[in-house]
Amino acid sequence: MNTRFAKLTLAALISASIGLSPLTAMAVDPVPTPAPAGAPAAVPAIPASAAQPEKAAKKSKKQAKKDKKAKKDKKKSKKKTKAAQEPVAAPQQ
Repeated sequence: MNTRFAKLTLAALISASIGLSPLTAMAVDPVPTPAPAGAPAAVPAIPASAAQPEKAAKKSKKQAKKDKKAKKDKKKSKKKTKAAQEPVAAPQQ
C-alpha cells in the first residue's frame, strides 16, 4: 500500500511541476512594461535628418545585395531545369 501511495504522490508532484513550469518561467522573466503615457519620450542622440541618409544608404545596399542573390538563384534554377530536361543516356546492352 505504501508503494502505491508513494508512486501516486510522486506522479502528482511531477504533473504539478510540469503544469506550473510556464508560470515560473513568466515570473522569472517578466515582460517589460511600457512607459506611462504622461512621461516624455526619450530624445534620440542623432537628429532625425542626419539619420535618414544613413538609413537610406543601408537600405539601398541591402536591396542591391538581395537583387544580386535573386539573380544568382535564378541562374542556378535555370541550370537545374536545363539539366533535368536533357535526356540521360541509359546504358544499352
